[in-house]
Amino acid sequence: MTARILVVDDIPANVRLLEVRLLAEYFEVLTATNGPDAIETCENGKVDVVLLDVMMPDMDGFEVCRRLKSDPATSHIPVVMITALDQVSDRVRGLEAGADDFLTKPVNDLQLMTRVKSLVRLKTLTDELRLRASTTRNIGIEELLSRNFASADTTPKVLLIDERKSSIERVQKMLRSSADLDIATDPHAGFFQAAETPYECVMISTGFADFDPLRLCSQLRSLDRTRFVPIILLAEQGEEGRIVRGLELGINDYLMRPIDQHELTARLRTQVRRKRYNDQLRASVTQTIEMAVTDALTGLHNRRYLDSHLQTLFDRAVARRRPLSVMITDLDRFKTVNDTHGHDGGDEVLREFARRLRKNVRGIDLACRFGGEEFVVVMPDTDGAVAEKVAERIRAEIAQMPFAVGQDGKTIEVTVSVGVSSVLKGVDSVAGLMKRADLALYEAKSAGRNRVVAKAA
Repeated sequence: MTARILVVDDIPANVRLLEVRLLAEYFEVLTATNGPDAIETCENGKVDVVLLDVMMPDMDGFEVCRRLKSDPATSHIPVVMITALDQVSDRVRGLEAGADDFLTKPVNDLQLMTRVKSLVRLKTLTDELRLRASTTRNIGIEELLSRNFASADTTPKVLLIDERKSSIERVQKMLRSSADLDIATDPHAGFFQAAETPYECVMISTGFADFDPLRLCSQLRSLDRTRFVPIILLAEQGEEGRIVRGLELGINDYLMRPIDQHELTARLRTQVRRKRYNDQLRASVTQTIEMAVTDALTGLHNRRYLDSHLQTLFDRAVARRRPLSVMITDLDRFKTVNDTHGHDGGDEVLREFARRLRKNVRGIDLACRFGGEEFVVVMPDTDGAVAEKVAERIRAEIAQMPFAVGQDGKTIEVTVSVGVSSVLKGVDSVAGLMKRADLALYEAKSAGRNRVVAKAA
C-alpha cells in the first residue's frame, strides 16, 4: 500500500523517528515543523494522511486540525493527532476539532501502521467518490463537500452487538441523548439486523463467551449492504493484538474499557460524519448518472440512453426470435405552440404529452424523448400490427383531449403524427429499424399529419 503521509512536529527528532518507521513500510513521507506549513502542504499537494503533533508553538495541533477540517479542499484528509498527554479530555478535544484518530507518545509501531493503513484505505475510497462527483457534475460540488453532515439535530441510528447486560446498560446510558441505539445480544441475529436496517454505525463488543467478534466484523465487511457502515470495536485492556487484527479486517475505530462517555460520543460522531460525507458523494454520483440518461423536462429517458440501450433490446429480440417494434412520434406544428404561448407553454405541452405517452405503454416498453418534440417508444415482444394499434390509441387520445396551457387553464388542440416499424425476419439492423420508422413518420406528416403510418420494409 503506497500513500503520501505528512508528519507535522516542531521537534526534528520526533519527525525523523516517524519518518523512518513510515519509510520502512514504503510510504512516501512529507514533513512540516509548524502549523502554517502543514496547512499549505495539504492545500498544494496530494496528502493521504496527516500525523499531527498537538504541542507546537504559535499554532497548536488542535487549531491546525480545525483549519484543515473547515476547508472543503482539505476536509476529507484524515488527521491523526499525536500527543505525549494520555488524557481523555485531550482525545475528546482532538476528535471535536475534527481529528479522525488519536495516538499517544511513545507511539506503538503496530497501532501506528494499522491506523495509517486503515485511514489510507478510507481516503482512497473518498478520493474516488470525490473524483466521480466532481468530474460528472461540477455545479454545486463545493457546496456539497463543505456541508456539515454531523449536525447536532440529526440523531444517528446505531446498533450495539453485546451479550453482557451490564455493558449494554452502560453504553445505553452514555448514548441516551446522542444516538438512536438498538441492541442485539446474539451476534448471528445482530449480523442480520445490521444487514436489514440502515444503521450509521455498528458497535461490536469483544466480550462474547463463545464467539469471535472479528468473524462478525469480517462478515459485515463482506456484505454489500454493510460494507461501508462504520464499525467500532469495544475492547478490553490487553487486547491490542485483536484490535490490530480488527483494523486490518476493516473496522474503523475502537475504544478500550473502561469507556469514557465523552470519548465514545466524540468517536461515534466522527464516524457518522465521515459516513454521511461519503454517502452524499455516492448519492451525488448516482444522481448525476441518472441525470445523464434522463430528460430533465419530461422525466423520460433521453436520446443518450436510447442509443446505448436500443442495440441491446434489438440483439435480444433477434437472438430469441421475438418481435420488436419502434414508434417515433412528432407533435404537429409544435413551433406554433411555442410562438403563441411561449416556451413555458411549449414545455407544459411536452410534459403532458410525455405523461400520456407513459400511461399508454407498458412498463417493459422504453419511452424516450428523442429531441425537441420527437419521442421514441421501443416495444419488446410486440409485432407491427399490435404496435400500430398502440400508436393509434396514443394518437386518438392526444387529438381528443385538449392540453391545458398557462395558469388561467386555457386549453389548446394538439395532434401527433406517428411512424411505426418492426424488426424484419432475416437480415436487419438498428439503423434500418429506425430509418423505416423515420420514413413512416415523414409519410404521416406529408399525408396531412395527425395519423399513424406503419412501414414493414
